[in-house]
Amino acid sequence: MFSDLHRAEARGRDPRSLRQRHASREQRHHHPDLTKLAGWKAMRKEAELPEGRWAEERAWALRMGLTGADSIEDKSIPTFARGELPHYAGINTFLKAPYTEDVLEVANYDATVLGIPFDGGTTYRPGTRFGPQGVRKISALYTPYNYETGVDLREQMTLCDAGDVFTIPANIEKSFDQISRAVSHVFSSGSLPVMIGGDHSIGFPCVRGIAECTSKKIGIVHFDRHADIQEKDLDERMHTTPWFHSTNLPNVPAKNLVQIGIGGWQVPREAVKVARERETNIITMGDMEKMGIDKTIEMALEMAWDGVDMVYMSFDIDSIDCGFVPGTGWPEPGGFLPREALALAAGVAAEGICGLELVEVSPPYDTSDITALMGTRVIVDVLGSLVAHGKMGAHKKHIDKPVSLPHGEFEGKRWSNSEPHKVG
Repeated sequence: MFSDLHRAEARGRDPRSLRQRHASREQRHHHPDLTKLAGWKAMRKEAELPEGRWAEERAWALRMGLTGADSIEDKSIPTFARGELPHYAGINTFLKAPYTEDVLEVANYDATVLGIPFDGGTTYRPGTRFGPQGVRKISALYTPYNYETGVDLREQMTLCDAGDVFTIPANIEKSFDQISRAVSHVFSSGSLPVMIGGDHSIGFPCVRGIAECTSKKIGIVHFDRHADIQEKDLDERMHTTPWFHSTNLPNVPAKNLVQIGIGGWQVPREAVKVARERETNIITMGDMEKMGIDKTIEMALEMAWDGVDMVYMSFDIDSIDCGFVPGTGWPEPGGFLPREALALAAGVAAEGICGLELVEVSPPYDTSDITALMGTRVIVDVLGSLVAHGKMGAHKKHIDKPVSLPHGEFEGKRWSNSEPHKVG
């Protein structure tokens, strides 16, 4: 078959224009410079990360779980599942982090995960009392390393799971007191409290627990579709009321409350009136779309940090479009896309936070654990942003009124004999 050049010559046409086109086609670069791609840079950044704690974890697993069978070629595999691997086995803490059964040990860690299994403040679909279990279970799917950001949480920070706060079913106020007490203990230790709810009513006792440990001022960045700032709902302090009561605290100014993603048909007018009276700040989903993610982050940080010393982050999973997070107490269409939510949360965290709550994951309504998975991702992205920007632990210098809580007296070990069993 004739080529285009031969056909042009056969027809008596000047083939030079065709030759030029072929030449330019051969010179064209179909791909950008690989060294400018984030993927290329991330691949090389991984080589700079330490690996000491991963080696330490494997050695620990062999000590705690016995060495593996002789047929196992990988000699880092123990007989009993311990630590991160395998992802489907073991006792789940958040990210398989160490369980601090003795809560006095949280002082040894940069951040502490607290489960708050309470849904007594919900006004529609219950089930968020199982949120901490759901998030912990699916968090086993993750590793502590993020390729794109080049962060390895295991190597670059310390993390523990202190288990759940003992909440009191059907008693909101006693549960609030328990929550504040637990959060104040963790915050006073210097560890960053990371709370997994639970419904959004826990926002108030969590902020209260931090606020009582410091004389400094605290701003709040709140991701949600709902304003949650009315005084009461159904005659109680419910999951629609945390920011009314939080901004009544003397060192939590209402002017530093920034709410992102608010809108739709589920914002009570009572909440709007309070927001207007207290001159809080609302950025709607439409505002975010028009301004873009970077401008939204910039604006939120400017308002939240204006004249305060620390910022607290509250992330309601229903701020994300319900098509992505069906397992929540109050689903709402039109929310964030997952990539938007993660970028916003990480961007706000880059300036430092004094606490993080992730609320309204309701496993009974979840499908394939995708809501709990999204909640997990928000938490690890926030922790990763703190590490990447050198802000982990920035809150410690503001702890000028630490609390000291008494503990009970006990000697020995639970469910054990004083002497090991003797065989033979």
